[in-house]
Amino acid sequence: MSWTRRALCFFLLAGLAWPADLPDPLAGFDLAARMRELKVPGVSVAVIDNGAIVWARGYGVKTAASPEPVTAETLFQAASISKPVAAMAALHMAQHGNFGLDEEVNRHLKTWKVPENEFTRDKKVTLRGLLSHSAGLTVHGFPGYAAGAGLPSVVQILDGLPPANTKPVRVDIAPGAEWRYSGGGYTVMQQLLVDRFGAPFPELMRRIVLARLGMSHSTYQQPLPAGQTGAAAAAAHQADGNPLPGQWHTYPEMAAAGLWTTPSDLARFAIELQKSWAGQSERVISRSMAREMVTRQKENYGLGVALAGQGRSARFSHGGSNAGFRCFLVAYLEAAHGAVVMTNSDNGSRLASEVVGVIARSRHWPD
Repeated sequence: MSWTRRALCFFLLAGLAWPADLPDPLAGFDLAARMRELKVPGVSVAVIDNGAIVWARGYGVKTAASPEPVTAETLFQAASISKPVAAMAALHMAQHGNFGLDEEVNRHLKTWKVPENEFTRDKKVTLRGLLSHSAGLTVHGFPGYAAGAGLPSVVQILDGLPPANTKPVRVDIAPGAEWRYSGGGYTVMQQLLVDRFGAPFPELMRRIVLARLGMSHSTYQQPLPAGQTGAAAAAAHQADGNPLPGQWHTYPEMAAAGLWTTPSDLARFAIELQKSWAGQSERVISRSMAREMVTRQKENYGLGVALAGQGRSARFSHGGSNAGFRCFLVAYLEAAHGAVVMTNSDNGSRLASEVVGVIARSRHWPD
């Protein structure tokens, strides 16, 4: 049976049921047809209304090679949506005086330090620069490591040494001079937290953010532990609809791309930022730090999140793109609405955008 037929057979499989008085936010949208057209085997969606998860559902299958359905609890790679969650952990530690937002990160890095050069003579790399993509650091993103490939240490990644498959992370423009997306910068932040607290990054993230927010279906462990593979996780798929060899890539660049999670867990993160911004929660960061996080630093980017709109339309967002996974998160501050869409396909970005558009119209979002 083809993956498209499997997707249709298992299409209407729910994770969480929505309340009886809440209309289906995707009513009138032929999601099954779009999944067929775009060769997207599986999709998972969560919707936020007034600061609460009101609807979550999975569609299609975890892998084109099996009829096992996607549910609201199926794990997907969050890809670059790993960054804002990791940023919240770093801001929590900065808030408690472990390092300053505008302090030179080399003061706390031990295992590895940002190499000094002519660009760092007058301006130094800071946590604010790392989180806002304005530290002048290189390496846009990471392709991950195929099944069976050797995995580098974080230091090897930062120095571009084998078996790392990316170039060294280096400052090649003056810190603070301009905005330039840098997964390399978030990998420096990952090493900063590990050096400062002497614990593995996945454990730090579990203690600082995931456990506090009830993100019980989330982990930064790379590779994914054996107990969570197969039954719990969706497999990555290429643009032609076929599964990625080895099911998925491994990302030791955990802060930048390594989070395994669900839309509902990412919605819990978004809701916490909404509540912290409003002064209604301090489970991870204070109101003042939350407002710092959603203040434009360079271009339309805050500390870990992209920003758009004003007043009731003010919102934060982030997309994600790992090998065989595409996802998108958007949430409003004052209006406290939002949505998360995760897919297991290289073609998922377009579908995620369409799904968010349908939800926005059905739920009457401000803009």
